Amino acid sequence: MTDLTAPHFTDADKAREYLEALRWPNGVTCPHCGAVGEHYQLQGKAHRPGLWKCKDCREQFSVTVGTVFESSKVALNKWLLAVHLMCASKKGISAHQVHRMLGVTYKTAWFMCHRIREAMKDENGGLLGGNGGAVEVDETYWGTSKPKGKTARGYEHKMKIVSLVERDGKKRTYRVASVNEKTLRPILKAQLSEKARLMTDEARVYHKVGKEFAEHGIVNHAAKEYARGDVTTNTVESSFALLKRGLVGTFHKVSEAHLQRYATEFDFRWNQRKVTDAERAGALLGQIGGKRLMYRDSV
Repeated sequence: MTDLTAPHFTDADKAREYLEALRWPNGVTCPHCGAVGEHYQLQGKAHRPGLWKCKDCREQFSVTVGTVFESSKVALNKWLLAVHLMCASKKGISAHQVHRMLGVTYKTAWFMCHRIREAMKDENGGLLGGNGGAVEVDETYWGTSKPKGKTARGYEHKMKIVSLVERDGKKRTYRVASVNEKTLRPILKAQLSEKARLMTDEARVYHKVGKEFAEHGIVNHAAKEYARGDVTTNTVESSFALLKRGLVGTFHKVSEAHLQRYATEFDFRWNQRKVTDAERAGALLGQIGGKRLMYRDSV
């Protein structure tokens, strides 16, 4: 269990040193030109702690420049604590809870959480099922408002989510405007290898695109069939159960404008489920670079 009284959670300078060691294991790196080497640290009362000057491009920088933490007035140790809390909470942690624990305003905590979710985006993944592995695909619906009039299966008024889960691999979730072949086929073609063994339920939207992969296994839920050998969608459905328990029990209400961010958060924890909380937080801090989220873009 992580000690939340550790120096990098309680002291801003220790937090900066911790992040520098994590982000610059091979030496101080300039975020402007990428030079690694003997940059020099600016000293004196005129400069804030942790400010460096590049020996090549002569630009000033700190360890947070070019990251989701850049230009934040929140102490860096509070950022690291927020990262740990979001990475360690299996069903997520609400902005209200972060606001109480960190001693920041609710508005600040809300924006911090969304910036951390921005860092959780997986931008280095290859195609799923590239080794001929099984990839389960299914859709689910989120929303508590009652439908207006008669709709197909009563789901058309709800928000739609489709998830792709590679067994013993990664999960990727996408919010879609509607569940049909036109919206789902581009996602499957972009995210799955042609060698993948596609596993779905009997929904017709998968029938045609399923022929474009090495295999298409179908379980017939309508006939109460949930597994036939290794043909099943139980893994992706388990991931939906975890997502919905978090949305209902932790966040209570999530708008369609932000649903993708919350889905990304749950994907990140799922993909890092086999490591410790500290290792999960370290993995997130390792991908904070090159990602920015301005407040005007988050509301």
